[in-house]
Amino acid sequence: MKLMLRFLGFLFAVGTIFFIVGIAATAGLLWHFSKDLPDYSQLQDYEPPVMTRVHAADGSLLAEYAKERRLYLPIQAVPKLVINAFVAAEDKNFYQHPGIDIYGIMRAGMLYVENYGSSRRPQGASTITQQVAKNFLLTNEVSFERKIKEALLALRIERTYSKQKILELYLNEIYLGFGAYGVAAASLLYFDKSVHELTIAEAAYLAALPKGPNNYNPFRRHDEAVSRRNYVIDRMAEDGYITADAAEKAKKEPLNVTARPTGAHIFTAEYFAEEVRRYLYDNYGEQKLYEGGLSVRTTLDPKLQVLARKTMLNGLVNFDEGTGYRGAVGTLDVSGDWGVKLADIKALDDIDPWRMAVVLQVDDQSARIGLQPARDPSGAVLKDRDVGIVPLDGVKWAKPASGPAKPIQKVGQVL
Repeated sequence: MKLMLRFLGFLFAVGTIFFIVGIAATAGLLWHFSKDLPDYSQLQDYEPPVMTRVHAADGSLLAEYAKERRLYLPIQAVPKLVINAFVAAEDKNFYQHPGIDIYGIMRAGMLYVENYGSSRRPQGASTITQQVAKNFLLTNEVSFERKIKEALLALRIERTYSKQKILELYLNEIYLGFGAYGVAAASLLYFDKSVHELTIAEAAYLAALPKGPNNYNPFRRHDEAVSRRNYVIDRMAEDGYITADAAEKAKKEPLNVTARPTGAHIFTAEYFAEEVRRYLYDNYGEQKLYEGGLSVRTTLDPKLQVLARKTMLNGLVNFDEGTGYRGAVGTLDVSGDWGVKLADIKALDDIDPWRMAVVLQVDDQSARIGLQPARDPSGAVLKDRDVGIVPLDGVKWAKPASGPAKPIQKVGQVL
């Protein structure tokens, strides 16, 4: 019995020594990594680069200029629906944890042990606060040192700032693809809506993007994007942010991304907008133009601009028809998918509503043509193929621009 007691006492002593050594080692590591942590107090005065917006005389948006497309929203202006979607997707225990999620770390650690030796990337356990620490103060380096610093910073940030402030920083800084930073810019870019107009499905899709915008590109990886969106919707229902019925209805919605144009938003005003951009650059400098969040009201009247352009184009058409037909831009093999080949030819600028076309078939009375297909924002050629018919009357003006002119009696004389 005494031997057993001595043995138990020995185990207790050894365990105590190991415990103390472990505590000392942990404290030493924390002290080591705490020495050169970035100054997190700078978050209080954070002023992000914000895009400049140029408006016409009636207030309509004319153009936007930015290196990073971002509109900063105070947290009070972000709808609860959007906040709830991101919390459900990224950090369900956000309102309860002190900056790090112990259970999440344990789960990620177990998965790391299971996958040790494989080429699989370690699963993260980052909270929203840790993501703020990484995005603002650290790098994207994949290492234990960075994760330890990230966790230490998260704990300090949580002690210094409110949950609302942390959410405000996160929702305005997170990269969501296509050059959009923050939920306000992403809402406009993906859906051409303000954040207050987003549906459950649309908010869930934006909340799906922080894990990897390229992985859930709505054009190149549509099925993966819908699957991840639906996962977020399920998490929102599971956490009580939406009802089960609302979740099922949202998951049935198609993912319709209406990408917002990034250049001039009034198609007749490209040159005017460019002159405004040059003026701002010359008078306020590059940084103020692309990062200063300027709001510019111009003299342009959109209705008069449309009329002026129409008058100019009519004059150019009359001049061109009077000059004669100068021939095709080039030749193209129309066997197979002519649309992809035609899309690769550089389109002419500023000729809306005209489009480049290729002649597919000709007879005496008409020609069948294929119109140049558009591309989605990812650069992929759209699958739709538009064709049209050019009748004989439509080519009778097309006498040669030089040389003897003969009356046009067959379409084949021209095309």
